[in-house]
Amino acid sequence: MPDAAAAHLQQAQPERRPLSVRPGLLSLLYTLVTIAVMLAMFVPSATDYVGPDNDDVMRLVQVRDLLAGQGWFDLTQYRLGLDGGTLMHWSRLVDLPIGALIRMGTLVLPQDQAEALALTVWPLLLIPCLLYPIGLAAGRLSGPVAMNIALGLGSLFAFTNIRFHPGSIDHHNIQSVLVVWIAAMLVDPDRRAWSYGTAGAVAALAIAIGAETVPVVAVACLCVALQWIWHGDAMSRPARAFGVSLALGITAAFLLTIPPARYGVVTCDSLSLGFYALAAMGGTLLAGATYLPADHGIRGRLFAAAGIAVALAAAALLIAPQCLGSPLADLDPMLVTLWLDAVTEAQSIVGIVTRDTHALGGYYAVGFFAAMVCLFRILQDQDREAHLVFLLLIAASWMVALVQVRGFFFANMLAILPLALLIADLRRGSQADPESPNAAFAYVMTVLMAVPAVWALAGALIDHNAEGSLGMETLTQDSGARPIPGECSAQDGLPLLAGLEPGVVAAPSNSGAEILRYTAHRVLAAPYHRNQGGMLTELHIGLAPPAESEAFLRGAGVTLLAFCAGDPQTRSLIRMKPDGLYAALARGDVPTYLAPIGGTGEGDGFVVYRVVTVDGATR
Repeated sequence: MPDAAAAHLQQAQPERRPLSVRPGLLSLLYTLVTIAVMLAMFVPSATDYVGPDNDDVMRLVQVRDLLAGQGWFDLTQYRLGLDGGTLMHWSRLVDLPIGALIRMGTLVLPQDQAEALALTVWPLLLIPCLLYPIGLAAGRLSGPVAMNIALGLGSLFAFTNIRFHPGSIDHHNIQSVLVVWIAAMLVDPDRRAWSYGTAGAVAALAIAIGAETVPVVAVACLCVALQWIWHGDAMSRPARAFGVSLALGITAAFLLTIPPARYGVVTCDSLSLGFYALAAMGGTLLAGATYLPADHGIRGRLFAAAGIAVALAAAALLIAPQCLGSPLADLDPMLVTLWLDAVTEAQSIVGIVTRDTHALGGYYAVGFFAAMVCLFRILQDQDREAHLVFLLLIAASWMVALVQVRGFFFANMLAILPLALLIADLRRGSQADPESPNAAFAYVMTVLMAVPAVWALAGALIDHNAEGSLGMETLTQDSGARPIPGECSAQDGLPLLAGLEPGVVAAPSNSGAEILRYTAHRVLAAPYHRNQGGMLTELHIGLAPPAESEAFLRGAGVTLLAFCAGDPQTRSLIRMKPDGLYAALARGDVPTYLAPIGGTGEGDGFVVYRVVTVDGATR
């Protein structure tokens, strides 16, 4: 009797799955290892708790303003640009969790320590959110071996991608997380409705956080539509879940982040009426089309999808025709030449070939390799549908990277899934024939070719003049990386400015975010395309002859000029206009309307001048 009872109890207990097939626990294990290595390698040598990109600094400034009482719907950075400030395009949905972490930290820590803790924790918290969908998708498609390989590649991606390092609080890390969730949910082999509903909601959140993901979201919608057209009734519920979630999610994001006064405004670099209308309309029409009677067949579904495409194209032309081109198309030519052309993430493949040929592999090779793998597997009918989804998503990101290299982040990340599946198959083949050198070689080479850092290292070794022995800069360049010491943006270069009465500062744009962080001044320039007026004014101040620069200074209400001879943009202005104000200051020729008040210009310090008033007094 006891034996029978024990047997019955054993049968009643749920079977425990091994760790190797549990994506949640396994991804947590990989996360803990990745975070531990990051903390050990990066934190002890860190000189600042904010990431190395201007956007990290500006995000902190925006979060501070929110915590200080600035309105949720008010995204104006009042201390940036000309009088009245600059309306930023960054979503409060990213400010909220970072601000919450800081606010909780201040309950037990001083403000600076609370910020340091929050900025260290936030990007690390995103790593499990990145790894879990990677492991889940690989495990669903190919089992535990592929899951472990995918998680290993995902951990390497997070480790080599500066967006997940402590201090990185820009929105690119959360965008990467959202994009991989979309991909993972759309390759569910069982086509569960909740997977597609999750993908739709995540797609809406991705649009709300930043326009960079719009091409990927558009391709994701195309993938769902194609699956519905092909599978018909079997795909109706998943496609409907995707469409409804997309429409409801984008509506919620629009209402939660856009003030009523701007409901009718169309912007092309952030969530606004244009992106909202197209996403909500597309999701609703797709969900409605899934109710098409089954007897209409594939031809009926094809016509319905074509009708949706025509309706969306007409809506785009009617509501947001200006957004069909580049959001930077209206940038002043002077800013294109003196600023945008020097921003790494805005470079096209032509610019990379011309200036940083050694970086081509790190940017483009893994995405291209993964796309070719997907194409081959589609032709070989190996997980054809999943690889078609991967191919379309990777190709979209890769083509964006051809125009602006920023797309390589998404392409390299999405490449993890198809390459993990291939590596798992090659591993099985190598184990089945351990004496075959070809099988072993193919396995090892594929593993190496799947890691962007390997390509970056190879490029750096080929080009002996490339900076960084590991080529890591190829993997971490972003939109306006803060200058290296000597270019007047380090904390040690700002005490003089911080001690002065708040005013309006003319300084190089690459120093603007740091000045906002460490001082109470307003700055004319920081590297953001919505601040064209302030950036142009600062450029004209430096380029104009001293007699003419005075008018620009007084017209913009500038009270302080922070001159940085080592700034790359300043050096360009000096070369362009040897008779300009910056060239004169570099020679030591100071006009009478500027009064030196400190700074040597050596190291990472400014030479600061006060603008003398018309009556000869300083202000």
